[in-house]
Formats: sequence, C-alpha cells, structure tokens
Amino acid sequence: MKAVAAIVESWEWRQVTVIYEDRDSSASRVLPHLSNALREVGAEISQLVALPPFASSSLSKDLERLKEGQCRVFVVHLSLSLSDRLFEMAKRKKMMEKGYVWITTDPITSLVHAMNATTISNMQGILGVKSYLPETGGHFKVFHHRFRKRFSSEHPEEDNHEPDIFALKAYDAAWIVAIAMRESKKVSHLLLEKVVQSDFHGLSGKVEFIDNKLVPVNIFQIVNVMGKSYRELGFWSDGQGFSENLTENAAYNSSMRVLGQVFWPGAPLYTPSGWTLPISSNPLRIGVPVGSLFKEYVSVKHQSESNISFTGFAIDVFKETLEQLPFYLPYELSPFNGTYNDLVEQIHLKIFDAVVGDVTIVARRYQHAEFTHPYTESGLVMIVPVISKTSNRAWLFMKPFTMAMWILTAVINLYNGFVIWLLERNNCPELKGSVLNQMGMLIWLAFNTLFSLNGNRLHSNLSRMTMVVWLFVALVIMQTYTANLTSMLTVQHLGPTVTDVEALKSSNAIIGHCTGSFLSKYLVDVLHFNANNIKNFTSIEAFSQALETQEIAAAFLEVPLANLFLAKYCKGFTIAGPTYKVGGFGFAFPKGSPLVSSITEALLKVSESGRLHELENIMIAAAKCEDVEPDKETPSLSPNSFLVLFILSGGTSTVALLVYISCLDKSMLRRKIMWRLMKAAMRHWRRQKQRFSRRVSNVAESACNSRYTFDPQNRI
Repeated sequence: MKAVAAIVESWEWRQVTVIYEDRDSSASRVLPHLSNALREVGAEISQLVALPPFASSSLSKDLERLKEGQCRVFVVHLSLSLSDRLFEMAKRKKMMEKGYVWITTDPITSLVHAMNATTISNMQGILGVKSYLPETGGHFKVFHHRFRKRFSSEHPEEDNHEPDIFALKAYDAAWIVAIAMRESKKVSHLLLEKVVQSDFHGLSGKVEFIDNKLVPVNIFQIVNVMGKSYRELGFWSDGQGFSENLTENAAYNSSMRVLGQVFWPGAPLYTPSGWTLPISSNPLRIGVPVGSLFKEYVSVKHQSESNISFTGFAIDVFKETLEQLPFYLPYELSPFNGTYNDLVEQIHLKIFDAVVGDVTIVARRYQHAEFTHPYTESGLVMIVPVISKTSNRAWLFMKPFTMAMWILTAVINLYNGFVIWLLERNNCPELKGSVLNQMGMLIWLAFNTLFSLNGNRLHSNLSRMTMVVWLFVALVIMQTYTANLTSMLTVQHLGPTVTDVEALKSSNAIIGHCTGSFLSKYLVDVLHFNANNIKNFTSIEAFSQALETQEIAAAFLEVPLANLFLAKYCKGFTIAGPTYKVGGFGFAFPKGSPLVSSITEALLKVSESGRLHELENIMIAAAKCEDVEPDKETPSLSPNSFLVLFILSGGTSTVALLVYISCLDKSMLRRKIMWRLMKAAMRHWRRQKQRFSRRVSNVAESACNSRYTFDPQNRI
C-alpha cells in the first residue's frame, strides 16, 4: 500500500477511489494501511466502493455512479475473477479512456502474466504493483525447469506455464513446514514454535517471522499494461523509492517520473489530472459577500431583480485564474448577505460550491472549507491618525507662516518704513546724514513699528495715519503668529499617541474593525482587548470619520485593506506597530476538492506573470486620494489669510506717499515763483542803484567845478 501511495504522490493526485471485494475481513485489514499511506503523502480516499464477489447488476450501477463523480483515480483491490468483470464493464462504459487512472494491487498484478488476450485488452493503460520475483540462483533455475515440465504435462490446455509469486510462496511454505517437522521430530506442540523460528532465503525472497508474523516484502515491481502484455517500468523499495533496477549502483528517487513515459488509458500525450468536473452537474455555485467594506475588492450591485453585477479586484483575479486552467470551468456568482464565517460555512452545507471575495484564510474556517494559496499580502496592521512631530525642529519658529507670508511681511515693513522716513525726513535731524545712516534709520523705522507707535516723535499727520494702520496690522499678525506657534508646540498633547497595542490597552482606548470579519474574535482572544472597547464599522468613510473625530484611537485592518485605505486617505493616517501574522485573502472550496490544487497552480501562474501585481496597481490607482490633512497638525498660514490687512496697510501708506508728493510739488512751485520774483526785484534794485550812483557822481563833479562845498546832510 505504501507503493501505491508513492505512485499517487508522484503524479500529485490528491484523491483516490478504492474499489475492493467485500468477501471477508482481509480487505478491511488492508484498507487502513492504504489510508495511512495516502495521508502521509497528502492524499486521501474520497470514496470506498465494496463489490460483492458475484457482482453483476450492482457493478454497472456502481461504475455509473463513479463516472458521474469527480475523482478519476481508482485503486483496485479485487480477486482476479472479479477484476476481470470490472475492467470489462469499465471498458463498455468508456471508463478506460483519456482522463482515467487505474492502479491494481498485488493480488491482480502478480497474475497479469497469466491473463488471456481479452483481459489484457480490457486493462490497457493500467498501472500495477506486484511483488518482486527474484529469478536468480541455481535453486530457482532448478525449480523453474521442474515446474514448467510438470505443469505443462498436467495442464496441457494452458498457454502460460511460468510460475508466479504464489507458486514460489507455496513452495517456500512447504519447505518451512518440512524443516519445522524435521527439527521438532514430529512433536506437535513444538511444530509451530519451529515454524516461526524459520529464517532462510527462499524462492520468493527472505523468509522471516517477527512477532509470529511473516515479514512483508519490501520490494515491488511497477508494471504498465500495454499492447498484448505488460511493460516492466521499474521497482519501488521501501525507504528508498523508485529505481530502474536493483543493482548496487541503482539510483533511487521519490518520484515515479524517473521510470520514464507511462502508457495511460486512452493513450493521451499528457498525464491525467486525476479528476474532472461532474458530468451531470450544474455550473459551480460561487458565493460572493455583499457586505464588503471595501467595494474596490468586491462590489455587488443589483441593477434589476434578475441582473446583478459583480465587480472588484477579487472578481478580476478569479477570472484571470480561470483563464489559466487547462479546462473550462463553468460557474455562477451568487450574492450572500451575512458574515464571512457564515459564508464559508455555506460550502459545508452544500449551498455553495466555492466562495470568492475578500475572505481571509483563518484556521477555524478550515472546519468547513479548504482554501487556495492567498492572492494578497497576509498580515494584520493597526492604523492610527498622523501625529505632528514638528515640535523638535530647529526651524519651528518659521512654521506658523509660509515662506510667501514671511517675504510679504518683510516687504510691507520696509515699504512702510520708507514712507515714514520720507515723510519725517525734513522734520527730524536723526533721519539725515550719510547714506548708510539713513538706510539704518529706514530699517529701524520699518521694524520698530511692530512694537511701538512713537506718535510723540512724529511731526506729520500722514506719518501718524500710516503708523496707526500698520501697527494695527502688525498687532493682528503678531497675535496670530503667537497662537499658531503655541498650537504647534502643544499639538502632540491634544490626542492619544498610539505606538503599539499595549498603549491602547493601558489607556482603555476604543478601537474599530470591519463588520462581519474574523477580527472581533482575534482582537479579544489573541490581542486581549476588552470586547466592550471594540466597535464595528460598515463603511470606509465611517472608519475615516471615527479616526478623525477620535471616536476610536485605532483601526485594525488586514494588510491589503490597509493599503487601500491609505491610498484613499493618503495624508491623514499611517500604520503603527507590528504586523500580526494572519492569512491573506483566498478562494474557498469544499474540503478535499480536487479543484483546490488546480486553482492554486493557476493562481500562482497569474502571480508569476505579473498580472496580479498589475491588477492591484490598477485598484490602488483608482482609489482617489482625498488629501485629508491631519487634524492634529496646524497648517502654516499663507498671505491669503491676511490679504485684506496687507491691502489696507499698503494702501494707507501709498495714499500718504501720494499726498506728500502732491504737497511737495505745490511747495516747489511756490518756491520757484518766489525765486523768480526775488530775481526780478534784485535786477530792479541794481538798476536803481546804478542810476543813483551816476546822479551822485554828476552832482559831485559839478560841485568841484563850481567850488561849492558839499554838505553831507543835504539830501540831494
């Protein structure tokens, strides 16, 4: 039976149907050995078919029932006469064609050399396990010659005169009794004792008893019926495996594939899969969860009573997987409104043949179903809101305002300082002097306005007006800056800082998870949370809102769902703490279903081709980021927040500057007129002076000529 199990393992079959003869207790003693051997190689007996010794009509019904089933690997443990009728009936029902596998045990295979041509024709393509017959040694040659001679004389009608393993065992058994009788000197109570003490090499091999039982043969021959006889493929040895020969240098392998090509029933060019879809069955009924929290994975929409659409990542992956199967697999998707545990249980209750969706592979669900290889990353993570970490930065004092705000504030300061400097320059000696001194005073005036009014030192009403407006704006900006910086310094203390599960449990915080998932029990039994502190959510938006409003301190999601959540809310949340090992998402099928291995293989092909990663990227890209800013991080203020104030201050300073320039122009005009008048007056005075001088000179000259004395007090 270990040799039979080794054959099943070699071709990766997972289920076999055993057909045995219900005659005595011998079969019931053998079947447990086969069951244990199959279990050791990862296979199992899907069905036991007991045939009565003289089966006729029941044989036909049994074969018809097996034909309608899925399993196509049959292990036959019958007598030669019953197996002859079995294979004849199987050929009539076309069960000796492509897709079928027949394996016969030693009672049948050891007699294959003696079968007639009709029986051989009915058994084309079967694999058989037979006891190894060592045809070496002088003793065997003598026996072989004597047996053929006597058998042909006593049974001339038989075509085959070769001795089989049963003849050799009978011969060895006679030798055992003869030797025991001789050594016991025909004392009856010593006969059995001498029999079990036998230890010699007979024609059938080593003859030895342990615990009053004959040591079983540990070498078997693997044969393949084809043509008019059979072909010896190789050998199987207990503890060593398969080999082409039994020489000292023989190479052993655990797989039968090293023995070469096998001639299967129907002569296909490929190895049979060992199972098929039921002939009379309907398409697979596949359950799909309706209440999936993440519609990107599974979305069920009722467009009408008879028209239901199934979309999402899980559905796309399943369809891609079916395209990789070497056969057509019809199916029908059906919605299921309930918990995921109840959905998986529907497979056990025969309501569904499979389940497709965002169903997590967990141990307790294996009670009702079997899962394929996960098609997503496995693990459980904790999602928490993003907490500001800016309080330790060296440039934190710049954070309350944006760079544009800082630049605009500096420009407005310098502009206002320039206006006040210009207005007060003629009235304040401190504002005069060298260019360097005037620049320093201008900058001082620009930033001094942030802290004092200096109204008693201003001489112009325009300067006072500009200063008052700018001081008001500066007061608002300074108070806003102080409030924003204070908020940034204290923001990390406003909400709970969650770094691990222990912090959540110690603070008795409320946590959340998806409705209908296995996480509720996992959080209580494994992570030891208080059941009263666990909340269920039915939508991704409710998750986000609960985290933002601190209704819950953390949310627990499977890794694929967490990635999708973070893709949609890309700025407000993050993953914290370790990743807890749980199964990923997989497709569920009935326990022992042969579809599991085929679907898993096809799923791996989808993954290795890169198509699975491509579908995942498409899903993540489709999740539009909401750009939710973290509530716990105070944003930097931009000029938009103070645009009206800047316009008010800049406008006031500009008006004062224009008024000053206007007044300055009028003053310059007056000065120009006065200067022209003064120049005209000076020219007139010079002319009058010159005229007076000439008169005085003429009078003096006349007086000298007339000898008159000049009286200085005479006003001429």
